[in-house]
Amino acid sequence: MTAIARRLARTAWTAIGGDAAALDALSFTDGGDLPSTYAVTDLACAAISAATLAVSELIGSQGKSIPAVTIDRRLSSFWFGWSIRPIGWEMPAVWDPIAGDYRTGDGWIRLHTNASHHRAAAEHVLGSHVDKDGVARAAARWAKRDLESAIIDAGGCAAEMRSAQEWADHPQGRAVAAEPLAYVTVADRTAYSCWTPSPSRPLEGLRVLDLTRVLAGPVASRFLAGYGAEVLRIDPPGWDEPGVIPEVTLGKRCALLDLRDRRGRAAFEVLLSEADILLHGYRPGALDGLGYDAVARRAISPGLIDVSLSAYGWSGPWAPRRGFDSLVQMSAGIADAGMRWRQADKPTPLPVQALDHATGYLMAATTILAVNRRLREGTGTEARLSLARTAKLLVDAGDGYTSTPIPPETAADLAQTVEATDWGDARRLNPPAAIEGAPMHWTRPATKIGSAKPTWS
Repeated sequence: MTAIARRLARTAWTAIGGDAAALDALSFTDGGDLPSTYAVTDLACAAISAATLAVSELIGSQGKSIPAVTIDRRLSSFWFGWSIRPIGWEMPAVWDPIAGDYRTGDGWIRLHTNASHHRAAAEHVLGSHVDKDGVARAAARWAKRDLESAIIDAGGCAAEMRSAQEWADHPQGRAVAAEPLAYVTVADRTAYSCWTPSPSRPLEGLRVLDLTRVLAGPVASRFLAGYGAEVLRIDPPGWDEPGVIPEVTLGKRCALLDLRDRRGRAAFEVLLSEADILLHGYRPGALDGLGYDAVARRAISPGLIDVSLSAYGWSGPWAPRRGFDSLVQMSAGIADAGMRWRQADKPTPLPVQALDHATGYLMAATTILAVNRRLREGTGTEARLSLARTAKLLVDAGDGYTSTPIPPETAADLAQTVEATDWGDARRLNPPAAIEGAPMHWTRPATKIGSAKPTWS
């Protein structure tokens, strides 16, 4: 419903520091809703609105009027799923064979085992099993809270299913509720180049160093690349995310560096010194442990726009906890509310990983607002967002939502050009947003991790 999308857009946009007057440039098309007890499509429209309005406002900062922004409701829903359509090949499996929801002796728990070391942690607690049936038998012998704690203590990722009220009463739920949608801190004034945005390709010439993985952060950098930013993604040797890489590396170059290695650190510091924007999704304190805390990052790159992401927020006892979209949905009461709405006998998450996608677009919006601030004031910015706080934005909009089916995808929803990815040819959905005079498009196809050198092109 457009009214809910507009209300969520206003809430999100003003919460991250956007000027409410810019909302006059915003309009939405019709197009149905993703099926959920929550307003997931409206969240998609609102988050994409925030990122796109930030670009439009950046264009307007050059003495021009703010260009009109149109958000396509159907395409926004589709982009919160998968944007790529392979031609003659298939996307790799998204989930590890034992990842999923398991009934315990007193409820439900979700295991996230896509990374090998996270699976090893789960197996350390539950034993090694060839399939989900064996894991299910082992999990059934545990109380859900005890199993969650044991896997977390072993270095893994898990979340018991809590109700919304249980989350509201939990120390971490209370901590997240008190946090802003985005912590934004303006750094000291510093000399900066004479870069200015181009009206038709507004982020061209900006360098983005991307240390994020899986979905939220890569969604943010993919959006920035869509308006011309040069994005260089850095991963450690041996890392891979085969199920999502073809989706999220659109428009980017991808390189490998080991930040525990002397040569890798030296190369990273050169890249950082020449970057305008740093996106990172390490757990709070992880970069600090590598010797790159906020003070060190600013010293290497004065004027840096430094935007980071966490799963469970930036305060409270769970701030350092590993987490992913599906786990936060279990913790925050979303999967429980979905189960009751669906009258199901198992956890029912959102139909898409909406916390990841929405947080990614909000990261992009916060980044672009910081670019505009640096143009005006010559300052750097530090900003922090989290999946759990984005979950609160969605939950606060209310549940018991009545949805209208989305018309099915047609050939007209796909871009006419063929994308020559590293896996084979593919088509992409048309962009979900349009800025008058500044079309979103990508100049690089999706590429594999480690396919480029760790240098700016």
